[in-house]
Amino acid sequence: MTELTVTDARARLADVVDEARVKHDPIYLTRRGHRVAAVIDADDLERLIEAAEDLADIKAARAAREEVATAGTIPWDVAKADLGLA
Repeated sequence: MTELTVTDARARLADVVDEARVKHDPIYLTRRGHRVAAVIDADDLERLIEAAEDLADIKAARAAREEVATAGTIPWDVAKADLGLA
């Protein structure tokens, strides 16, 4: 895990980007000793976003199943009427 100050990263940006892309490890950028950003490979970021979306979908599906288990289902005719479709 690499950490660089923002100033150091700015001075060698191309190297920082190449290192993140090749090693597939994030490079954390710091300011006054605190992490403020990270440089990561774009494909790695895409995979992380997709994984987060998948987890959110799983969580929503579990919540829906729990709601059905505790509250039951709504008859189709009632649902259509509630939505103004009947």
